[in-house]
Amino acid sequence: MNSVLVVVAAVVVGALSVLGAVQLATGWLPPWLRDTILRPRLSGFGTLLNAVGLGVFLFLGPLGSPPTQDVYVPLLGLALSLVGGSVLQRLAQRAPATKTSA
Repeated sequence: MNSVLVVVAAVVVGALSVLGAVQLATGWLPPWLRDTILRPRLSGFGTLLNAVGLGVFLFLGPLGSPPTQDVYVPLLGLALSLVGGSVLQRLAQRAPATKTSA
C-alpha cells in the first residue's frame, strides 16, 4: 500500500511542478483559471512552492522510508506548501467584483 501512495504522491507533485514551472516561465494558464487569475507568474511561483513543500512534507515525513528523527523538516515543508498554496495563490487572484447599488 505504501508504494501505491508513493507513486500517486510523486505523480501529483510532478504534475504540480510542471504546471508551476510552465506558469512561471511563460505565463500560460489552464483555461478554467484564466478568468480568475490576474497574475499568472505569481500563481506559477505559488504552485511551484506548493509542489516543493508538498514533496518535502510527504517524502521526508509520512511516506519516507526510514523514519527521521528530525520532525521539523517535514513541518517546514508543510508550512511552505501552505504559503505557496494559499497566500501566494490568493495574491495572484483577481479581486472579486463588487455589486453597486442603483
